[in-house]
Amino acid sequence: MAVQLDELDRKILGALQQNASQSLDEIARKVGSSKTPVWNRIRRMREAGVILRQTALLDAEALGLEACFFVLIRTSEHEADWQRKFLKTLRDRPEVLEAHRLAGDIDYILKVRVKNARAYDQFYQALIAEVKIYNVTALLSMEEIKSTTVLPL
Repeated sequence: MAVQLDELDRKILGALQQNASQSLDEIARKVGSSKTPVWNRIRRMREAGVILRQTALLDAEALGLEACFFVLIRTSEHEADWQRKFLKTLRDRPEVLEAHRLAGDIDYILKVRVKNARAYDQFYQALIAEVKIYNVTALLSMEEIKSTTVLPL
């Protein structure tokens, strides 16, 4: 269920999405308010689960993680035990940045970040050793055109 947000809440969220490390004074100035109301609204949005956490965004390529693969997975297994094991495997693999269950011909799509094709193959071999998968297709991203964590408010 969506939380009720007013225009000031949305301005605060916009400022936080651009730079969560800025001070309360900076945020208050940008949104046209004072520090205490801004802090109270941030606290309320954290408690309501609108703000999940604050984190640092890192440059994957600067860290040597130059290959981004989108992995399409089809499975013939749909039992609860298989799904539990599969989801645990995905959560335990730091290479998996995102995982989505899909409607349609493909069951899951993963976004995987690794150093190179050899590192992807090691990831793939470990994945299929853990869980039975019917079909895996890996697509190498040639160029990242847009990537953002900023949600439209």
